[in-house]
Amino acid sequence: MVEIPDLSVVMPVFNEGAHLPATIDALAVAVERSGCAAELVVVDDGSTDGSGDIALRAVADRMPVRVVRQRNNGRLAARRLGVGEASSDVVFLLDGRVRVDPQALGFVRERVAAGDRVWTGHVHVESDSPLGEFWSLLADLAWRAYFDDPRTTSFGAADFDRFPKGAGCFVAPRELLLEAFDRFRSGYADPRHANDDTPVLRYIAERHDIHVSPEFSCRYSPRESLDSFLRHSVHRGVVFVDGHGRRDSRYFPVAVAFYPLSAGLVVVALRRPSVLPAAAVACGLGAAALGVRTGRSGREIRALGLVTPMYAVGHALGMWKGLGLLVSRRLAAP
Repeated sequence: MVEIPDLSVVMPVFNEGAHLPATIDALAVAVERSGCAAELVVVDDGSTDGSGDIALRAVADRMPVRVVRQRNNGRLAARRLGVGEASSDVVFLLDGRVRVDPQALGFVRERVAAGDRVWTGHVHVESDSPLGEFWSLLADLAWRAYFDDPRTTSFGAADFDRFPKGAGCFVAPRELLLEAFDRFRSGYADPRHANDDTPVLRYIAERHDIHVSPEFSCRYSPRESLDSFLRHSVHRGVVFVDGHGRRDSRYFPVAVAFYPLSAGLVVVALRRPSVLPAAAVACGLGAAALGVRTGRSGREIRALGLVTPMYAVGHALGMWKGLGLLVSRRLAAP
């Protein structure tokens, strides 16, 4: 077998202290079973809960660890900083809420040795609540071509938007990641609002196939309180504009059409306030009907029907916020 370079695990964290012990324990088990020699680079993005120190205590002596600290500048900047600090040629981006499965790194090690250098994780969302379960359903429905038939496969730029991907569990060569980060330009002045994975991964997919497999899997702990769910929904809308408000995304027409349609709905609602609750009910019923058509369980159908209207409102507010950020940056430009 071709010798695999040591692995640098880059973990950006912002107030993830409650999740870090389980995340790091799962990582240590996966590293041990893979036979890799790994280092952990934790980038504390201005946490106020002591996330960096919690990570140090959780690692103990199971692998070399460094904590790099920055003021709160967003996950994109934290990932870029961490990859720059990595000492290995192969980087594993891992988020603080993501627990890699025990066999995952061993599988990737063998495939990287065979020449498949870029991998995105197969994510299992773990939750017993409708709010948490909704995140899993959203991914399953968005990328049905893969989740209806999970298998080891790959995709490139042409079918980029048809497969699940994310930088929360992602393996790639260090130099390729640095190049992708350097080439990305957010539409927003504040990097905390930037889309922190889609444009970067699209750049990579234009140059190398991205592989995905149930064998390279992880488990994600979603945001389940109502407050955190709504805030994250708004954030998803903001980053959607930054990531898909570009002509190379198949969702670009959706992003463009959203604004006149949603503005029209607001105008109608101002004249007839009963339109808004009716629209919310229709949204929930439509989501539930989609769940029925795609063979979801009764519990999943209820989650779609109840949660989709809340998510739609948050995402819509985020998209309008994103447009405002784009316009304000344009107006501020010399």
